[in-house]
Amino acid sequence: MTSSPHSSPQTAHRITVGELAVRFLEASGVKTAYGVISIHNMPILDAMHQRGQVRFVSARGEAGACNMADAAARVSATWGVCITSTGTGAGNAAGALVEALTAGTPMLHLTGQIESQYVDRDWGYIHEAPAQLAMLSAVSKAAFRIRDAQSALSILREAHRLAHTPPCGPVSIEIPIDVQAQLLELPADVAPLPLAPLPPSAAQLDVLAAQLQSAQRPLLWLGGGARHAGAAVQRLIDMGWAVVTSVQGRGVVPEQHPMSLGAFNVQKPVEALYQTVDAMLVVGSRLRSNETLNYKLQLPHKRYRIDANPLADQRGYSSELFLHADASLALHALADRLQGHMQTDANWPQAVAQARQAAEAMVDASLGPYVALKDSLNRWQQRQSQGFWWVRDITLSNSMWGNRSLWLNHARAGVHALGGGIGQGLAMGIGAALSAQAHQLGRKTVALVGDGGLMLNPGELACAQQENAQIVVLVMNDQRYGVIQNIQDAMYGGRRCYVDLCTPDFSLLCASLKIPHFLLSQPQDCDAVLEQAMAHEGPVMVEVDMNTWGPFATKFAGPPRKEAA
Repeated sequence: MTSSPHSSPQTAHRITVGELAVRFLEASGVKTAYGVISIHNMPILDAMHQRGQVRFVSARGEAGACNMADAAARVSATWGVCITSTGTGAGNAAGALVEALTAGTPMLHLTGQIESQYVDRDWGYIHEAPAQLAMLSAVSKAAFRIRDAQSALSILREAHRLAHTPPCGPVSIEIPIDVQAQLLELPADVAPLPLAPLPPSAAQLDVLAAQLQSAQRPLLWLGGGARHAGAAVQRLIDMGWAVVTSVQGRGVVPEQHPMSLGAFNVQKPVEALYQTVDAMLVVGSRLRSNETLNYKLQLPHKRYRIDANPLADQRGYSSELFLHADASLALHALADRLQGHMQTDANWPQAVAQARQAAEAMVDASLGPYVALKDSLNRWQQRQSQGFWWVRDITLSNSMWGNRSLWLNHARAGVHALGGGIGQGLAMGIGAALSAQAHQLGRKTVALVGDGGLMLNPGELACAQQENAQIVVLVMNDQRYGVIQNIQDAMYGGRRCYVDLCTPDFSLLCASLKIPHFLLSQPQDCDAVLEQAMAHEGPVMVEVDMNTWGPFATKFAGPPRKEAA
């Protein structure tokens, strides 16, 4: 039975497909959803509004909404939800879906579709997008169309399973407007199907433990797939293991831990340390190009790997043994086998500390005056019972220090544009802040963005103000695309073109939205200005005048590469 898209005469036991989708989100632990309301998603959002269990955040564009949902998932460890219209609205989310796919973020993208009888007929129906499902398939882990009420719950459940099955990622579902309004009997159970982590092979664990127990200088390389394995990692650290992480794996153990190298994974002192390591265990990491000097970083000769994604075996770097399993289960089981059987080098902790100190000093020496900003943020964190959610856009300051030099003490505290897309940091910061609030996770959110990236979606500042997001937007303003200019200087004979930007007066932009604005015009003011900004309730902007501060001591000209011998 169907009803008009504009009416949904529910009874006590009959609901619309739109309401079914909302109830499913509630049952899966979703507390916030992000999107833009449209004629072709109104049955879903009307049900969400009437039920009042999920907070819908009205973004100013679908790209921003999708980035918000992505960050919300990363912070909360639930799946993110983005709701868009069909056609252009769905297409606007494509770039942000690519980011979520790159980062392995479990996410649901719900989009509308025109009336079923007109889909794929190419009649020029309003909001129609030819091959929309194919487009969504290309930028999502999977994409489905719900064609009738009877199949709705099974597709929602499959989307949830796929989104959370390694490699995790966003799943898109399009629902024609007439199907959203179809009625069905309220199912007795609308919850997702249970998900069980992948257990390790006992036989393979025995082999791995036998090969590792004699290691004198063992090292864990942790990626995003190990973010939930902190307790197991700590057990290995207690046996004498050291830790280094990818940018996505930061904070699995607090980065000030004496056995942690943090994300200083490519600096020369750490690469030299790798040559003294007699066993490296890579857990939940893809060993990506920009974190391995384009796969030329000299890693230890003996390498082993644990990953829930079977395709990780031998990817990028070879390994002597691959264990296909959930990181936490595998590391706990490995710790059980190694407990009392390892005797690491007494000088190993000192060697780790020296390499970490030397790597940090190298990075600090490259920052020039900006080391004051980094140090001020770290001091603020130390004065709090918690740190903050550290969200970063692709900008020069993030590449120079944001990705590694700010201490993180929580496996989900770091959120960044992993895929390298500019202009996503502000929206991700808003999603992180609102998700943390909804899940009562505490912590302030600080979003590091460049002036160029910020201007891709400045409208989301209005969203931050409307939703009272607890966020400090830290704008590094050099009135140009700084990284691109450095690349032109290094690789194109200094021929600078298309990098200078017309940048607005951010104080006036903030004033128009009633958002407090602080200008950080000199390094010695960092502590005072940040203290004021952090104390503010709601969104606030801190603008760093980089043209007054001056340049970095070292020019960053793109992802680091291995120097020629």
